[in-house]
Amino acid sequence: MADADHSARQVTGVPHRYASEEKVKVSGKRGRARSRQLAEVRMPKKTIPPRKTVRQSQSEITQVVLPNDANPLGTILGGKVMHLVDIVAAIAAHRHSSSFVVTAAVDHMDFRCPIRVGEVIVLKSSVNRVFHCSMEVGVKVFREEQFTNRRRHTSSAYLTFVAIDENRKPKSAPKIFPETTTEKRRYREAENRRRWRISQLRSKQARAR
Repeated sequence: MADADHSARQVTGVPHRYASEEKVKVSGKRGRARSRQLAEVRMPKKTIPPRKTVRQSQSEITQVVLPNDANPLGTILGGKVMHLVDIVAAIAAHRHSSSFVVTAAVDHMDFRCPIRVGEVIVLKSSVNRVFHCSMEVGVKVFREEQFTNRRRHTSSAYLTFVAIDENRKPKSAPKIFPETTTEKRRYREAENRRRWRISQLRSKQARAR
């Protein structure tokens, strides 16, 4: 039996214990390759949306203030301004994310000066920063005077929107790429405002307990 075993080793050319180790190595490699194949089938790679510049989604609304937009004093209603702010901000968020968006939060608004009937209200919006599914959109409101066409800043607001898919579930939005000095400043400040909103939300939740 010993001679037969020795002859078998001579025929294979590999000692018995080393042959076993080679089999383990080969099977290990095949197992890892098989695992990688299964991982590729079961876990498809997520596509990362490309970054977009701020100017690609900037939006503007220009509208004449009519009597049905005004209060008895002949100036535009604050609710009408807020409605237009939400619309122009939503347009910018929609353009950036290329998807449906919903309003998640609105920071406080100040009305610095009235806009009278017959004057033009101008609203400009731009995406300041994207946080995965949510994005901050800044809006500036201007009053354009009659005949002189001189503009005066009347209001500002920051709104948070969430991008949603066809199933009404949050989806990731492309990152924003600030180019100008102003865009980069707004990008940095948006992070501070987000932290403030989160702290306010947590404090409200703690008081509700």
